[in-house]
Amino acid sequence: MATGAKQENWRDLIAERLRDRNRNETSRYADIIAYNNRLFDAAAKLRQENLELKIDKKIRDSSGGTAGADLATITNAQIQALEKKILAQQEELTDLHKRKGDHSQMVITLNQKLSELQRTLTEKEKALAEQRAINITITDELEELKTLHVTIKDESLASQLRANAAEDKLRTVQDEYNKVLASLMECKSRLADSMNKENDKFFKEKKARIESELERAIRDIPGPSSLGGIGSEIDRLDFGSDGPPEGIEFKFDAHDGEVNAVRWSPVERVVATGGADRKVKLWDVGKGACEPRGILVGSNQGINSVEFDSTGSSILAASNDFACRVWSVADQRLRHTLTGHSGKVLAAKFLGATLVVTGSHDRTLKIWDLKNRSCTETKFAGSSCNDLVTTDSFSIISGHFDKKIRFWDTRTADCTANDIPMQGKITSLDLSKDGKFLLCSVRDDTINLLDLRQNKIVRTFRHDLYKVGCDWARAAFNTSCQRIAAGAADGSVYIWNVNGPLETVLKDPNGSGASVTAVSWHPFSSVLASVDRAKKCTIWSNA
Repeated sequence: MATGAKQENWRDLIAERLRDRNRNETSRYADIIAYNNRLFDAAAKLRQENLELKIDKKIRDSSGGTAGADLATITNAQIQALEKKILAQQEELTDLHKRKGDHSQMVITLNQKLSELQRTLTEKEKALAEQRAINITITDELEELKTLHVTIKDESLASQLRANAAEDKLRTVQDEYNKVLASLMECKSRLADSMNKENDKFFKEKKARIESELERAIRDIPGPSSLGGIGSEIDRLDFGSDGPPEGIEFKFDAHDGEVNAVRWSPVERVVATGGADRKVKLWDVGKGACEPRGILVGSNQGINSVEFDSTGSSILAASNDFACRVWSVADQRLRHTLTGHSGKVLAAKFLGATLVVTGSHDRTLKIWDLKNRSCTETKFAGSSCNDLVTTDSFSIISGHFDKKIRFWDTRTADCTANDIPMQGKITSLDLSKDGKFLLCSVRDDTINLLDLRQNKIVRTFRHDLYKVGCDWARAAFNTSCQRIAAGAADGSVYIWNVNGPLETVLKDPNGSGASVTAVSWHPFSSVLASVDRAKKCTIWSNA
């Protein structure tokens, strides 16, 4: 009510001021108007007198005489004087009319200004009313926002308290997890040591038995023995005593699409496979049959390579979705997702205990720190990287689409100058256990053995029927580096002795003939695993 009364008094005050100004403007011309009216009255009176004089003149003219002439003379003089006076009065009247017109125009102009001011006043009053309504609305919204702010502040405080409690619980769980993990790693280490001891004992016994048999056979042969070494460093490698695989132990469907990668666990009889169905699968093959061990999910596109760490507790996979991932084998949980490449990642390997190196179709190699989950270095190769190996904590060897093998040192930015050119695109690389020899599969249907101490090819393996099946076909050394295995486009697996001769060709007579994409040797025996583009994983052995 007070606001409405105040608004009405304000409007009345403005209207009263406008009326006062109108009265002041019109009062200025009141004397002029009165004077103008008096002049009109005087002019009318003069016209009347003029008419009377004209009548008297006519009378005098009709009466005649000398006296009349004198009177006429006087009357003419008076008439001329009166005419001059009338003329002056008429000019003055004309001037007054002119001034009256000017004043009327001024009055019209002032009235127009008054109308405009009144219209402006009305518009301002309307705008003021709208602004008042907006202010009232804003005030209401402000009050509502203040209420919401208080509510949100209270909820934020409660959320912070819950988050603190959750963090405390998370730290407790992480501490427990670290303890369990440490215990598990210790158990796995003991298990690995035990298996290594058993395998060493088995190999030693088998080697001693074969040596004794060879000695007996040699004694039975007349004449000098023709056995002798080639004399090269390759012939002095510890080749072991197992023969090559002879047939299929068992075969199973591994994935829903093409299988691109396979790798044995370094500590147990478990095979990991990666396929186009975006999954990494673990298979327990230790009981003469295949049993699913777990499925590692998280990739958005097909898997190109898989790799265990040295303890067998983590598995690394490269994917077509421009990323690589690390899972823990024990609980099969995704631990790290490393993204940053702009092309599909074709190869990924562990570099020491906490680093990972990846090679991509985007022509770069990246080094990742698993502790910080970040890329620490990017190396520009200039060509798509199809595969790579690591020799120690500082050295990386990569094979590329441009037919070159490049050598990298993580302590420097660029690759070293001793690149090795090949005769075709490089599909895979594998390193001997002692780090002295490099196995390179090339798209020209050859497999080359390089001596890294000389940086040159020392042996080339080929066969008329051997054809590389795809750009990512993987060849591999066995554990003793006595043999190499490579899958072919016709579904066969070719096994060569490192000294040169082809030892055997493994082929499933009931197979589909699909191209073999990757092979992997068991770390403690001559058992071989291969995968193909027909969804199959095959375990080959000589049992």
